[in-house]
Amino acid sequence: MKLEHVALQVPDALAMGRWYAEHLGLTFKVNSTEKPFGQFLLDESGTVLLELYSFEDVPTPDYSSADPRVVHLAWLSDDLAADVDRLVAAGATVHAAPATIANGDEIAMLRDPWGICLQLVKRAQPFF
Repeated sequence: MKLEHVALQVPDALAMGRWYAEHLGLTFKVNSTEKPFGQFLLDESGTVLLELYSFEDVPTPDYSSADPRVVHLAWLSDDLAADVDRLVAAGATVHAAPATIANGDEIAMLRDPWGICLQLVKRAQPFF
């Protein structure tokens, strides 16, 4: 078995898809312009998909009030400070400033413009 994608019910899949493509480097695999606007976005490795959709008959979670430990999307970063500054300039907000944790990883927690938590991480010992 291989994980194909993770899906999120979001308030504006079209706008979020564009923001994630522009600011997080994802590319569109599927870019539906018909409701519920299914957006399949591929990471630069070509192996991880994120699906965003906006179903009218499904409640959208209040991501902005969720603790980042409940749900977050983690992004590898080579330069946390620069990526934090770049994403904040694009509309993200800082939830937790960059810090080094006990195992040596550098981590920052942001929220995208829709409140979804984005973890930026520079691993001391990369997994891949």
